Amino acid sequence: MITPARILPRGGRTAALLAAAVALLAACSTSDPDQNTTTAADPGTGHLHGLGVDPSDNTVYAAGHHGVFRLSDGKAARVAGRYQDTMGFTVTGPSTFLASGHPSPTDPDARSPHLGLIRSTDAGRTWNTLSAEGEADFHALEQAGSTLYGFDSQSGKLWASTDGGRTWDQRAALPLLDLAAHAQNPDTVWAATGKGLERSTDAGRTFRAVPAALGLVAVDEPEPGLLIALAADGRFVNSRDGRTWTENGRLPEGGEPTVLAAVTAQRLLAADSTDTVYESTDAGRTWTVLHRPSAAIDNH
Repeated sequence: MITPARILPRGGRTAALLAAAVALLAACSTSDPDQNTTTAADPGTGHLHGLGVDPSDNTVYAAGHHGVFRLSDGKAARVAGRYQDTMGFTVTGPSTFLASGHPSPTDPDARSPHLGLIRSTDAGRTWNTLSAEGEADFHALEQAGSTLYGFDSQSGKLWASTDGGRTWDQRAALPLLDLAAHAQNPDTVWAATGKGLERSTDAGRTFRAVPAALGLVAVDEPEPGLLIALAADGRFVNSRDGRTWTENGRLPEGGEPTVLAAVTAQRLLAADSTDTVYESTDAGRTWTVLHRPSAAIDNH
Protein backbone atom coordinates (compact mmCIF):
# COMPACT_ATOMS: atom_id res chain seq x y z
CA MET A 1 0.00 0.00 0.00
CA ILE A 2 1.24 3.47 -0.88
CA THR A 3 0.76 6.14 1.77
CA PRO A 4 0.61 9.88 1.13
CA ALA A 5 4.03 11.19 0.17
CA ARG A 6 5.81 13.24 2.80
CA ILE A 7 6.22 16.95 2.22
CA LEU A 8 9.66 17.73 0.86
CA PRO A 9 11.59 20.49 2.64
CA ARG A 10 11.91 23.91 1.09
CA GLY A 11 15.17 25.72 0.62
CA GLY A 12 18.09 24.60 -1.48
CA ARG A 13 16.09 21.94 -3.35
CA THR A 14 13.51 24.35 -4.74
CA ALA A 15 15.53 25.55 -7.72
CA ALA A 16 16.44 22.00 -8.72
CA LEU A 17 12.85 20.81 -8.40
CA LEU A 18 11.56 23.67 -10.49
CA ALA A 19 14.17 22.94 -13.15
CA ALA A 20 12.95 19.34 -13.21
CA ALA A 21 9.38 20.55 -13.55
CA VAL A 22 10.32 22.57 -16.62
CA ALA A 23 11.74 19.44 -18.26
CA LEU A 24 8.65 17.42 -17.38
CA LEU A 25 6.34 20.08 -18.77
CA ALA A 26 8.22 19.95 -22.03
CA ALA A 27 7.78 16.19 -22.21
CA CYS A 28 3.99 16.46 -21.76
CA SER A 29 3.44 19.08 -24.45
CA THR A 30 3.53 19.24 -28.21
CA SER A 31 5.14 22.66 -27.82
CA ASP A 32 7.01 24.33 -25.00
CA PRO A 33 7.05 28.11 -25.35
CA ASP A 34 9.71 29.90 -23.35
CA GLN A 35 7.16 31.64 -21.20
CA ASN A 36 7.21 34.27 -18.51
CA THR A 37 3.63 34.44 -17.34
CA THR A 38 3.89 38.10 -16.43
CA THR A 39 5.59 39.51 -19.54
CA ALA A 40 5.35 37.09 -22.48
CA ALA A 41 2.37 36.48 -24.72
CA ASP A 42 -0.11 34.09 -23.15
CA PRO A 43 0.72 30.50 -24.20
CA GLY A 44 -2.94 29.46 -24.37
CA THR A 45 -4.26 26.15 -23.10
CA GLY A 46 -1.37 24.06 -24.36
CA HIS A 47 -1.91 20.37 -25.00
CA LEU A 48 -5.27 19.35 -23.50
CA HIS A 49 -5.33 16.50 -20.99
CA GLY A 50 -8.93 16.43 -19.74
CA LEU A 51 -12.49 17.71 -20.13
CA GLY A 52 -15.53 17.82 -17.89
CA VAL A 53 -18.72 19.61 -16.89
CA ASP A 54 -19.35 21.03 -13.43
CA PRO A 55 -22.85 19.82 -12.43
CA SER A 56 -23.29 22.82 -10.13
CA ASP A 57 -23.62 25.27 -13.03
CA ASN A 58 -23.17 23.24 -16.25
CA THR A 59 -19.88 24.99 -17.07
CA VAL A 60 -17.49 23.13 -19.39
CA TYR A 61 -13.89 22.88 -18.19
CA ALA A 62 -10.74 21.95 -20.10
CA ALA A 63 -7.45 21.06 -18.42
CA GLY A 64 -4.18 21.40 -20.25
CA HIS A 65 -0.48 22.06 -20.20
CA HIS A 66 -0.99 25.64 -19.01
CA GLY A 67 -3.85 25.40 -16.53
CA VAL A 68 -7.55 24.72 -16.11
CA PHE A 69 -9.95 26.73 -18.26
CA ARG A 70 -13.64 27.60 -18.24
CA LEU A 71 -15.06 27.41 -21.76
CA SER A 72 -17.88 29.75 -22.72
CA ASP A 73 -18.96 31.48 -25.93
CA GLY A 74 -15.93 30.15 -27.78
CA LYS A 75 -13.49 31.62 -25.25
CA ALA A 76 -11.29 30.01 -22.63
CA ALA A 77 -10.79 31.67 -19.23
CA ARG A 78 -7.87 30.43 -17.15
CA VAL A 79 -9.07 29.64 -13.63
CA ALA A 80 -7.36 31.68 -10.90
CA GLY A 81 -4.43 32.54 -13.19
CA ARG A 82 -2.87 29.12 -12.50
CA TYR A 83 -0.43 27.71 -15.06
CA GLN A 84 0.04 24.24 -13.55
CA ASP A 85 0.22 21.35 -16.03
CA THR A 86 -3.03 19.61 -15.08
CA MET A 87 -3.07 15.90 -15.95
CA GLY A 88 -5.75 13.28 -15.28
CA PHE A 89 -8.44 15.94 -14.84
CA THR A 90 -11.84 14.57 -13.85
CA VAL A 91 -15.00 16.08 -12.37
CA THR A 92 -16.30 14.01 -9.45
CA GLY A 93 -19.09 16.24 -8.11
CA PRO A 94 -20.39 19.82 -7.88
CA SER A 95 -17.35 22.12 -8.10
CA THR A 96 -15.19 19.12 -7.16
CA PHE A 97 -12.27 18.12 -9.40
CA LEU A 98 -9.45 15.60 -9.14
CA ALA A 99 -6.20 15.93 -11.07
CA SER A 100 -2.46 15.37 -11.11
CA GLY A 101 0.43 16.78 -13.12
CA HIS A 102 3.21 19.29 -12.54
CA PRO A 103 3.47 22.75 -10.98
CA SER A 104 4.08 25.83 -13.04
CA PRO A 105 7.84 26.42 -13.40
CA THR A 106 7.24 29.89 -11.92
CA ASP A 107 5.36 28.64 -8.84
CA PRO A 108 7.35 29.79 -5.79
CA ASP A 109 5.58 27.25 -3.55
CA ALA A 110 6.39 24.19 -5.67
CA ARG A 111 7.84 21.35 -3.60
CA SER A 112 8.14 18.66 -6.26
CA PRO A 113 7.91 18.21 -10.05
CA HIS A 114 5.07 15.69 -9.47
CA LEU A 115 1.85 16.94 -7.90
CA GLY A 116 0.57 13.46 -7.01
CA LEU A 117 -3.20 13.45 -6.48
CA ILE A 118 -4.74 16.88 -5.95
CA ARG A 119 -8.34 17.93 -5.35
CA SER A 120 -10.29 21.15 -5.73
CA THR A 121 -13.68 21.78 -4.11
CA ASP A 122 -14.10 25.27 -5.55
CA ALA A 123 -14.04 24.57 -9.28
CA GLY A 124 -10.29 24.79 -9.70
CA ARG A 125 -9.60 28.05 -7.87
CA THR A 126 -7.59 26.30 -5.16
CA TRP A 127 -6.11 22.80 -4.90
CA ASN A 128 -5.09 20.57 -1.99
CA THR A 129 -2.69 17.62 -2.10
CA LEU A 130 -4.30 14.30 -1.12
CA SER A 131 -1.43 11.87 -1.69
CA ALA A 132 1.65 10.72 -3.63
CA GLU A 133 3.22 14.18 -4.01
CA GLY A 134 6.68 13.79 -5.48
CA GLU A 135 5.91 10.20 -6.49
CA ALA A 136 2.98 9.80 -8.87
CA ASP A 137 2.06 11.49 -12.13
CA PHE A 138 -1.47 10.30 -12.93
CA HIS A 139 -2.16 10.66 -16.64
CA ALA A 140 -5.64 9.15 -16.23
CA LEU A 141 -8.05 9.10 -13.28
CA GLU A 142 -11.38 7.29 -13.10
CA GLN A 143 -13.88 7.34 -10.23
CA ALA A 144 -16.03 4.20 -10.15
CA GLY A 145 -18.25 4.29 -7.09
CA SER A 146 -16.05 4.06 -4.01
CA THR A 147 -13.01 3.00 -6.07
CA LEU A 148 -10.67 5.52 -7.63
CA TYR A 149 -8.33 4.29 -10.35
CA GLY A 150 -5.28 6.16 -11.56
CA PHE A 151 -2.67 5.36 -14.19
CA ASP A 152 0.72 6.52 -12.95
CA SER A 153 3.15 7.31 -15.76
CA GLN A 154 6.13 7.02 -13.41
CA SER A 155 5.59 3.40 -12.38
CA GLY A 156 3.66 2.44 -15.53
CA LYS A 157 1.05 0.83 -13.29
CA LEU A 158 -2.62 1.15 -12.53
CA TRP A 159 -3.18 2.31 -8.95
CA ALA A 160 -6.40 1.84 -6.99
CA SER A 161 -7.75 3.59 -3.89
CA THR A 162 -10.84 2.90 -1.80
CA ASP A 163 -10.48 5.83 0.58
CA GLY A 164 -10.82 8.74 -1.79
CA GLY A 165 -7.23 8.73 -2.99
CA ARG A 166 -5.51 9.08 0.37
CA THR A 167 -3.80 5.68 0.14
CA TRP A 168 -3.21 3.43 -2.86
CA ASP A 169 -2.50 -0.13 -3.99
CA GLN A 170 -0.39 -0.66 -7.09
CA ARG A 171 -1.94 -3.15 -9.50
CA ALA A 172 -1.30 -4.20 -13.11
CA ALA A 173 1.43 -2.68 -15.24
CA LEU A 174 0.36 -1.83 -18.78
CA PRO A 175 0.74 1.03 -21.24
CA LEU A 176 -2.55 2.89 -21.60
CA LEU A 177 -3.99 6.19 -22.76
CA ASP A 178 -7.37 6.19 -21.04
CA LEU A 179 -9.49 4.34 -18.48
CA ALA A 180 -13.20 3.55 -18.13
CA ALA A 181 -15.20 1.99 -15.32
CA HIS A 182 -18.73 2.40 -13.93
CA ALA A 183 -19.94 2.74 -10.36
CA GLN A 184 -22.35 -0.17 -10.70
CA ASN A 185 -19.55 -2.57 -11.65
CA PRO A 186 -16.33 -1.00 -10.38
CA ASP A 187 -14.25 -4.19 -10.63
CA THR A 188 -14.51 -4.11 -14.44
CA VAL A 189 -11.96 -1.71 -15.87
CA TRP A 190 -11.36 -0.93 -19.55
CA ALA A 191 -8.08 0.48 -20.83
CA ALA A 192 -7.58 2.10 -24.25
CA THR A 193 -4.00 1.61 -25.40
CA GLY A 194 -4.00 3.31 -28.80
CA LYS A 195 -3.57 -0.10 -30.44
CA GLY A 196 -6.58 -1.82 -28.91
CA LEU A 197 -8.57 -2.37 -25.75
CA GLU A 198 -7.71 -4.23 -22.55
CA ARG A 199 -10.19 -5.45 -19.95
CA SER A 200 -9.86 -6.29 -16.26
CA THR A 201 -12.55 -8.03 -14.20
CA ASP A 202 -10.58 -8.06 -10.94
CA ALA A 203 -10.31 -4.35 -10.20
CA GLY A 204 -7.21 -3.79 -12.31
CA ARG A 205 -5.04 -6.57 -10.95
CA THR A 206 -4.85 -8.32 -14.32
CA PHE A 207 -5.84 -7.33 -17.87
CA ARG A 208 -6.52 -9.23 -21.06
CA ALA A 209 -6.68 -7.93 -24.61
CA VAL A 210 -10.16 -7.76 -26.11
CA PRO A 211 -10.22 -9.46 -29.55
CA ALA A 212 -11.15 -7.35 -32.55
CA ALA A 213 -10.96 -4.07 -30.68
CA LEU A 214 -10.14 -1.01 -32.78
CA GLY A 215 -7.12 1.24 -32.29
CA LEU A 216 -8.81 3.19 -29.50
CA VAL A 217 -7.25 6.29 -27.96
CA ALA A 218 -10.02 7.21 -25.50
CA VAL A 219 -12.83 5.28 -23.82
CA ASP A 220 -15.67 5.98 -21.38
CA GLU A 221 -18.60 4.08 -19.83
CA PRO A 222 -21.45 6.56 -19.29
CA GLU A 223 -24.01 3.80 -18.58
CA PRO A 224 -23.52 0.29 -17.19
CA GLY A 225 -22.34 -1.92 -20.05
CA LEU A 226 -22.25 0.89 -22.65
CA LEU A 227 -18.77 1.66 -23.94
CA ILE A 228 -18.09 4.70 -26.07
CA ALA A 229 -14.72 5.44 -27.61
CA LEU A 230 -12.68 7.48 -30.05
CA ALA A 231 -10.59 5.65 -32.61
CA ALA A 232 -7.27 7.02 -33.81
CA ASP A 233 -8.80 7.95 -37.18
CA GLY A 234 -11.47 10.19 -35.57
CA ARG A 235 -14.37 7.76 -35.60
CA PHE A 236 -16.70 7.82 -32.61
CA VAL A 237 -17.89 4.30 -31.83
CA ASN A 238 -19.86 2.41 -29.19
CA SER A 239 -20.10 -1.18 -28.00
CA ARG A 240 -21.84 -3.40 -25.48
CA ASP A 241 -19.09 -6.00 -25.20
CA GLY A 242 -15.87 -4.35 -26.36
CA ARG A 243 -15.62 -6.76 -29.28
CA THR A 244 -18.11 -5.41 -31.81
CA TRP A 245 -18.35 -1.69 -32.41
CA THR A 246 -20.84 0.57 -34.17
CA GLU A 247 -19.75 3.84 -35.72
CA ASN A 248 -22.00 6.70 -34.65
CA GLY A 249 -20.15 9.64 -36.12
CA ARG A 250 -16.76 11.22 -36.62
CA LEU A 251 -14.91 14.22 -35.25
CA PRO A 252 -14.51 17.06 -37.74
CA GLU A 253 -11.33 17.00 -39.80
CA GLY A 254 -8.47 18.36 -37.75
CA GLY A 255 -5.89 16.79 -35.53
CA GLU A 256 -5.75 13.31 -34.07
CA PRO A 257 -8.30 12.58 -31.29
CA THR A 258 -6.83 12.77 -27.80
CA VAL A 259 -9.54 13.24 -25.15
CA LEU A 260 -13.11 11.97 -24.63
CA ALA A 261 -15.45 12.71 -21.73
CA ALA A 262 -19.06 11.59 -21.41
CA VAL A 263 -21.33 13.88 -19.43
CA THR A 264 -24.17 11.53 -20.36
CA ALA A 265 -24.56 8.96 -23.13
CA GLN A 266 -25.96 11.78 -25.28
CA ARG A 267 -23.76 14.70 -24.26
CA LEU A 268 -20.09 14.19 -25.08
CA LEU A 269 -16.92 16.27 -25.07
CA ALA A 270 -13.79 15.60 -27.10
CA ALA A 271 -10.50 17.24 -28.04
CA ASP A 272 -7.86 16.62 -30.67
CA SER A 273 -4.15 17.25 -31.07
CA THR A 274 -4.78 20.79 -32.34
CA ASP A 275 -6.26 21.49 -28.86
CA THR A 276 -9.69 22.15 -30.33
CA VAL A 277 -12.60 21.19 -28.07
CA TYR A 278 -15.80 19.68 -29.51
CA GLU A 279 -19.22 18.88 -28.09
CA SER A 280 -21.94 16.48 -29.22
CA THR A 281 -25.47 16.42 -27.85
CA ASP A 282 -26.71 13.55 -30.03
CA ALA A 283 -24.52 10.64 -28.88
CA GLY A 284 -21.64 11.50 -31.20
CA ARG A 285 -23.52 11.76 -34.49
CA THR A 286 -22.65 15.43 -34.97
CA TRP A 287 -20.06 17.66 -33.30
CA THR A 288 -19.74 21.42 -32.83
CA VAL A 289 -16.64 23.42 -31.88
CA LEU A 290 -16.60 24.83 -28.34
CA HIS A 291 -13.12 26.34 -28.50
CA ARG A 292 -10.22 26.68 -30.90
CA PRO A 293 -6.69 27.39 -29.67
CA SER A 294 -6.50 30.57 -31.76
CA ALA A 295 -9.18 32.14 -29.55
CA ALA A 296 -8.15 34.63 -26.89
CA ILE A 297 -7.40 33.47 -23.36
CA ASP A 298 -8.74 35.38 -20.39
CA ASN A 299 -6.90 35.18 -17.04
CA HIS A 300 -9.08 35.23 -13.93
